[in-house]
Amino acid sequence: MTPLSDEALPARQREVQRLLGRCLLRLQQYERLIKAIVAHHELTGPPHALETIRAARIADSARKTLGTLIGDLLGSYLAPNEIGDTPKDLPDCPAEPVMVSFRIGLSLSDADFARLKNELRELVALRNDLVHHFIDRHDLWSVDGCLRASDALVAAYSRIDQYFEQLRGWAEHMEQTRRLAAEFAQSDAFRDLIVNGIAPDSTVFWPVAGIVSALREAAGELAVDGWASIAEAGRWIAERFPEQLPAKYGCSSWRQVVHESRIFDLRYFEINGQRSARYREKEGTANTG
Repeated sequence: MTPLSDEALPARQREVQRLLGRCLLRLQQYERLIKAIVAHHELTGPPHALETIRAARIADSARKTLGTLIGDLLGSYLAPNEIGDTPKDLPDCPAEPVMVSFRIGLSLSDADFARLKNELRELVALRNDLVHHFIDRHDLWSVDGCLRASDALVAAYSRIDQYFEQLRGWAEHMEQTRRLAAEFAQSDAFRDLIVNGIAPDSTVFWPVAGIVSALREAAGELAVDGWASIAEAGRWIAERFPEQLPAKYGCSSWRQVVHESRIFDLRYFEINGQRSARYREKEGTANTG
């Protein structure tokens, strides 16, 4: 055993304090970064409420412990096999015609997910040991005890740093994905999705389609006894919204748009000896777009 020295012991104790502080600072960096990932990797809600929902997620993450944050991360940002297309807790908002949802995550094999789950639990145990039990496990009133404590802290920091670099890699992946999403948000495809209700695979979500909104406006201006001429509406829209054409929505005529949308009633009238196709909005659909 190393002889106790009044001069050597304080220096060793200060070294233990320095090494412990280094570990705790790295753990705090880890916690700050994991809070950011948990708060920002997914978002779901109506467009007008997204910023409020995001702020609530940030505030909620800020209050959580490391163990809880890791539990949130597992199965959401980190998930076994394929990540589902729909968030687990998609809110039921029947009054909202449009909901926006995105999730960024890493899909892992079952074996990798199980291994990572165990490793992250070990990190939580290591953190708790350093914060709550370190002084009980080491004799900090002897030089030998301080030396062993220093060795343990060097090993602990190396492990924590590995976890931090791993987490930083995930954060960089998330940020890169968010940049790509932001680029998509500036694209014509995104505008078609949000403004016109046309998905990248050309599927049309008719209740929010731009051409349906245009038909509503035309009907409001042109309807007689509640019914508007489809031909007149087509000309009216072409003058005011030239980008809203049937072909954009995979249709060959305005009558096909009216039929495919399922938003309007279609009826034929005899007017001045000629057959005229007219439309009106179905009851109960006025607030779906």
